[in-house]
Amino acid sequence: MKTNMSSSRTRWFALIVLCLGTLMIVLDTTIVNVALPSIRTDLGFSQTSLAWVVNAYLLTFGGLLLLGGRLGDLYGHRRLFLAGIGLFTLSSLACGLSTSQEMLVAARAVQGIGGAVASAVSLSLTMTLFTEPAERAKAMGIFGFVASGGGSIGVLLGGVLTGSLNWHWIFLVNLPIGVVVVVLALRLLPAAHAAGASRKLDVGGAVSVTAALMTAVYAIVNGNQNGWTSAETLGLLAVAVALLATFAFIESHVASPLMPLALLRLRNVAFANLAGVLWAAAMFAWFFLSALYLQLVLGYSPLQVGLAFLPGNLVMGALSIGVSARLVIRFGIKPPLAAGLLVAALGLVLFARAPVGGNYAVDVLPAMLLLGLGAGIAFNPILLAAMSDVAPEEAGLASGFVNTAFMMGGALGLAVLASIAASRTDSLTSSGDGRLDALTGGYHAAFVAGAICAAAAATVGGLLLRTRPREEPAGQLAAARAD
Repeated sequence: MKTNMSSSRTRWFALIVLCLGTLMIVLDTTIVNVALPSIRTDLGFSQTSLAWVVNAYLLTFGGLLLLGGRLGDLYGHRRLFLAGIGLFTLSSLACGLSTSQEMLVAARAVQGIGGAVASAVSLSLTMTLFTEPAERAKAMGIFGFVASGGGSIGVLLGGVLTGSLNWHWIFLVNLPIGVVVVVLALRLLPAAHAAGASRKLDVGGAVSVTAALMTAVYAIVNGNQNGWTSAETLGLLAVAVALLATFAFIESHVASPLMPLALLRLRNVAFANLAGVLWAAAMFAWFFLSALYLQLVLGYSPLQVGLAFLPGNLVMGALSIGVSARLVIRFGIKPPLAAGLLVAALGLVLFARAPVGGNYAVDVLPAMLLLGLGAGIAFNPILLAAMSDVAPEEAGLASGFVNTAFMMGGALGLAVLASIAASRTDSLTSSGDGRLDALTGGYHAAFVAGAICAAAAATVGGLLLRTRPREEPAGQLAAARAD
């Protein structure tokens, strides 16, 4: 069926399909956390082996994003999106039907593969669907809200499904959603890909960069357990650096590189991804550490934790969809990006003063609202900046690059900030502080570090990004403003 992509209604329906697929994948990074105690009891995991329910997904997801984006450029973004969603849906079914540790961990690894492929091309499909500055800004605001707010929704949904049914349903719920996404994607998404794209795949580059990213993710997610200065952690990070050096050498010598190194010389691509890495670290500090504070210090149930995030999510959604696009059209990328990240940094600072006997309305809600406000304003311009200098035939690669930056920034940020929290807690415990006081002091230290990351991201975005992307001349922006 030939789809008329000039129809505005068709484009917006296609965006809904992409957002559904993205939401399903984003949810799976957090929905499982609420169910981990139930999974451990049911399948007999040890405390150490239980981490692989999360880590198996992170390893394949983080390691294959860049390759997935390039495959989309070479063989068609819609084709790869469908393949990724299909694989993700089938592996979700396998996760839900798992009756052993090995089956669940293996299925989670396959889930990561499908999620990486679909995520890597979904952003480039959005950029292809919406070419006018005003429409693109609105579309990216919606996409950004789903990508950034889906994790909080996952905690709420995980609490509901695990509490009312059982842990199997946190995976089985993906089945009907995945089927709907595949059916609608076949009808609504454009089938064509960049004309003239070479079909030669840089195998050496693909193997070296994927191995480097997976090795780095493995070292990061196990850093707290093994120790950041242990021989294993430092050795794995050294291997990852060596593999990245090999990748850079290959890319500079092959005719059809997986990542043209010139891409890294594009100013907005480089600095937007740097800001994205720092912002992802701050976001993970907000989401995971505040959830731990609510659950372990204030005694909230999983469902209550999810509900506690709801006001921030609502603010984030309203701003991402209704306000952020207008700010970008009126002021460009830099001012809303910097302002949003600074507001988010202030929210993290407020969390750094939340006491042991904290009151939700006084000590939690203001910080949640500020973080929702900052994220709702900033996420859209970060995505726009990261894609703004890229030619259409490299859109999938750039999409995979920005997703990889966020994934690596989030994983590294979470590991480092959790290590800061644990170290501070141990120090306070040794000094004679009570358990809750020590936990709270650890979270405070991590929130301060997260605020520093958000402020650093604001500085990078505010000072180093170009005011106007090359693909949006002043005439186009003037026309968008007139709209």
